[in-house]
Amino acid sequence: MYSPTPEDRFTFGLWTVGWQARDPFGDATRAALDPVESVRRLAELGAYGVTFHDDDLLAVEPDRERAIANFKRALAETGLKVPMATTNLFTHPVFKDGAFTSNDRDIRRYALRKVIRNIDLAAELGATTYVCWGGREGAESEAAKDIRAALDRYKEGLDLLCQYVVDKGYDIRFAIEPKPNEPRGDILLPTIGHALAFINELEHSERVGLNPEVGHEQMAGMNFAHGIAQALWHGKLFHIDLNGQHGPKYDQDLIFGHGDVKNAFFLVDLLEHGGYDGPRHFDYKPLRTEDAADVWDSAAANMRTYLILKEKAAAFRADPEVQEALANSRVTELAQPTLAPGETYEDLARDDFDLDKAAERGFHFTRLNQLALEHILGVRG
Repeated sequence: MYSPTPEDRFTFGLWTVGWQARDPFGDATRAALDPVESVRRLAELGAYGVTFHDDDLLAVEPDRERAIANFKRALAETGLKVPMATTNLFTHPVFKDGAFTSNDRDIRRYALRKVIRNIDLAAELGATTYVCWGGREGAESEAAKDIRAALDRYKEGLDLLCQYVVDKGYDIRFAIEPKPNEPRGDILLPTIGHALAFINELEHSERVGLNPEVGHEQMAGMNFAHGIAQALWHGKLFHIDLNGQHGPKYDQDLIFGHGDVKNAFFLVDLLEHGGYDGPRHFDYKPLRTEDAADVWDSAAANMRTYLILKEKAAAFRADPEVQEALANSRVTELAQPTLAPGETYEDLARDDFDLDKAAERGFHFTRLNQLALEHILGVRG
């Protein structure tokens, strides 16, 4: 009943199922996974596509050209797509002070070369979105980084990359992935709002949008569904990373829905009915306690949870009691312009408004919230 198909457009990063479960306090608990196996197993599970960092392809085959050839062969055999790609600018020690915003100019130049090399591969594989996660673009001390100069360099880097894809004729847009902290003490462009403001200053702002992640926004104490709604409002939701998170702590990368399930429910409702037509991309990590076989159970769980919540969101919207509650809470009235066509601010003075009577009105949000919860819990049809 909840079996995914490619039409659902579910995608996974090679770094998700391929995570060896190494963390700051412990060594790997799983062996390296061949990207070819990942492609084949994800296709069997009903996924639509796979995404990658440049270094992901070298998990078991160190020869880059051979690794790329093996990967392309697996894609051709399975029909899996590559909608998005990105570059690892955080693992190697050279990036310890960042990539685009490193204080070391030579490192900034190397980082741009590394990205350009992988953009060429991404274009060859048909990717149309290129994600930029600046996990090392930040600082632990205010004295160590001139943030205004760092933002100049960040802008310079993205302007250069945008110009590169324009000159090459690539059908690629860039998506910034915000995160407040970890691995740096403070990361530049920490939230959706910061990134949106930054994008406005870019030379090719039309080519740059967002790739928000559930856990990253919730780490900052943000409401992820609200953030996605604003990204959609700006026309900047180019891609999305789905996972689970338990509030403002370290980045947990749980299976989608295995965190704040209520926010996940409203997120799915928004994605399905709010005009987003891109992939549903899972950026999670199989639990460190799990073995190789469980990795594929966790991948399937992401897709199954999304489809369950999609069904529940549709039932919520179709429920006559919910529709009545929405009307009683004046939710639908919010879409009505405050000034009618032809009105001006002068018309506001003519309103016959009873302040005290209006203040007595209840919005009945409790009823609406309870109906949503009952749909989530499965006690309503």
